[in-house]
Amino acid sequence: MAQRRNADPDEQDLDALLTPAYARRGMTQDVPKLRLPEHEMAPETAYQLVHDELMLDGNARLNLATFVTTWMEPEARRLMAETFDKNLIDKDEYPRTAAIEDRCVHMVSDLFHAPEPGVGASAIGSSEAVMLAGMALKWRWRQRRRAQGKRTDQPKLILGTNVQVVWEKFCRYWDVEPCYIPMRKGHYAITPEAVIAHTDENTIGVVAVLGTTFTGEYEPIEAIHAALVAQNAVTGWEIPMHVDAASGGFVAPFLHPELRWDFRLPLVKSINVSGHKYGLVYPGVGWVVWRSKQDLPDDLVFRVNYLGGDMPTFTLNFSRSGNQVIAQYYNFLRLGRAGYTQVMQALQETATSLARGVAELGPFELLSDGSAIPVFACKLRDDVTRYRVFDLSDKLREFGWQVPAYTMPEDAQDVAVLRIVAREGFSRDMSEMLLADIKKAVEHFDSLEGHRPKPPAPQFIH
Repeated sequence: MAQRRNADPDEQDLDALLTPAYARRGMTQDVPKLRLPEHEMAPETAYQLVHDELMLDGNARLNLATFVTTWMEPEARRLMAETFDKNLIDKDEYPRTAAIEDRCVHMVSDLFHAPEPGVGASAIGSSEAVMLAGMALKWRWRQRRRAQGKRTDQPKLILGTNVQVVWEKFCRYWDVEPCYIPMRKGHYAITPEAVIAHTDENTIGVVAVLGTTFTGEYEPIEAIHAALVAQNAVTGWEIPMHVDAASGGFVAPFLHPELRWDFRLPLVKSINVSGHKYGLVYPGVGWVVWRSKQDLPDDLVFRVNYLGGDMPTFTLNFSRSGNQVIAQYYNFLRLGRAGYTQVMQALQETATSLARGVAELGPFELLSDGSAIPVFACKLRDDVTRYRVFDLSDKLREFGWQVPAYTMPEDAQDVAVLRIVAREGFSRDMSEMLLADIKKAVEHFDSLEGHRPKPPAPQFIH
């Protein structure tokens, strides 16, 4: 033992490397979880510790709750790994990354028929994009009110209770009164009539959703637009629209090109879309685009002379990796319109086929069928009382599937549903395996005597 203790340091390092992985010191002692360890450890040991803990997470490919991309081609992953170290905000040092971001903004706004393509920004998902679009709505409303000599202290935003929680955050953070349009059983989208009933001269804008997270439905955007045009003509108000296309913005142009929801409608001033949903990029990228420069107030755009050059910036975040933007550009080049159309058609066919299969099992009633975005929701028939969707969700986890069960928004909370999202990487074969496991779960609860249904989970928040 004395000889080992006094061994040459290089010899000690070699000895540590030759020690079997799970017999190393880092593997045989407790690792501090809430404080920094006192000493370093071998990189292989640190990797294995973290890797092993993450095995306890769910399998992302089997997570049918999330809209977020869980599979990309090896070439895209390689590009992302090669560009982790590029700081997107440093446009002077990484001019090609900056140029690629600008090209993506042009492509997205052109896809949405902007009369002035290229007015927009990348963001960390639609959450940041929504904040930017909401600020522009408030600033433009305030400019109009000041020009008319009117008060600017009571801005309000019209939106349904089916919106993503980030809209509630925007209203709270930027001191805007949210005016929520309630849902009701059987109707989970806002209507033109409800929008008009809630608007007044303090309305900074109306938010319509292209692909709601609750059911995947498109809201009637063109009809809402027509109602606002008529109202503005009578009242003299200039109430604009923002379209939250986080889920549907990369679906509708390819599956439903005839649908008028975007900048073809003059009152649509801004649109957000998630690149990491049906834009097919791993988490971390979204886009916000405006109809024209006039719709993005100048005093929201900052010019920064920080890293070697003068550059305009309109983001809430500063330093972040450019690799998600690079991955988005890869997809645009790799797929083009034809490729995106092929992917979305395949996902739609998978979603609608699975929805039909679920409906044919007997106890389920479809709330949507996957024909809008590749998402559908279903509830149990009213006469099924021995178990609830929450029981089925738990049982499906035993098979590895993560299928969310939740109650619908306020005023429709007595409706509890399962929702399934078909994403790239979820094949028809996988959908057939899921359907078989749903059938097994139903048969399991049908066979139980005296089972007490699981109580409702908290209201769903995406």
